[in-house]
Amino acid sequence: MIKKVVNSKGGLHNRLTRKIRLLPFTLQETEQYLKSKNVHIDRYQMLTIFMAMGGVPHYLKELKKGESATQAIDRLCFTKDGLLSTEFANLYRSLFENADRHISVVRALADKPSGLTRNEIIAACNLKSGGTTSILLEELVESGFITPHLPFQKNASQSTYKLSDEYSLFYLKFIEHSRATGAGTWLKKSSTPSWRSWSGYAFEGICMKHTDNIKQALGISGVFTEASAWRHIPKDGNGAQVDLLLDRQDNVISICEMKFSNTEFAIDKTYAAELRYKLDIFRRESKTKKSLFLAMVTTYGIKNNMYSIGLVQNEVTMDDLFLP
Repeated sequence: MIKKVVNSKGGLHNRLTRKIRLLPFTLQETEQYLKSKNVHIDRYQMLTIFMAMGGVPHYLKELKKGESATQAIDRLCFTKDGLLSTEFANLYRSLFENADRHISVVRALADKPSGLTRNEIIAACNLKSGGTTSILLEELVESGFITPHLPFQKNASQSTYKLSDEYSLFYLKFIEHSRATGAGTWLKKSSTPSWRSWSGYAFEGICMKHTDNIKQALGISGVFTEASAWRHIPKDGNGAQVDLLLDRQDNVISICEMKFSNTEFAIDKTYAAELRYKLDIFRRESKTKKSLFLAMVTTYGIKNNMYSIGLVQNEVTMDDLFLP
């Protein structure tokens, strides 16, 4: 549709009356939808479900009243007839011709939470540099599977692509090679180290989809802001990465750190040192003269202790992501 209708150079050129881009639900829309179906779960459980299947109504309609997030994920993802246990291959092949190339890009990005540049994708997937690859990436972007992130102080050609489809990430991480099935499968998997790493990455992706909510919570909705990402990879020594920074016209840059936790998040001595190092490296490498404000985006907020005081300027919680 994108290639043959929207971007048509033939008889359909300039004949579109309107374009409607149907994106998945936001967290707020997901909450409203589930309530309309009499599915009443708290926001932490709703966030967990969103991390596994995103805001796709076709998936969300399968949730049942009186079912916990764990039970729902078990039933839909880890039973023989579960809708999401075999959805992955069908999903891409129903949307794209030569879907194997699209799937290879998605798999490559699933293995690289920090993202890949266009050239890195080409190398990882054995693609050819040219128009065919550009169309491939455009199709995945327009369909909401991947998202380009503009690097700080760089142009669009240097964008980093990340996998932004929650279900694809969840499937490749937990469902595809799972030997365990049936009731209790997800409860066991959700206590493993791989779950902790996945949940952090999935939560970051959701936060980046709700940047406007974060800006609203920070009180800067009316301030012109450019959202971007930044990473520094030196030849020697430790690098640093910021997945979301908000470059504000009020002479401030908000450095957003996103952490998923089932309780208040506590910053310890090691993590505090890591955050200070990241801020120092960013200031040195970017040469910015703006003030740097560290904003922590978490589920239940930050626990006040000797390491958070004086380091964290702003807090954003899970509830802020559900704002209209």
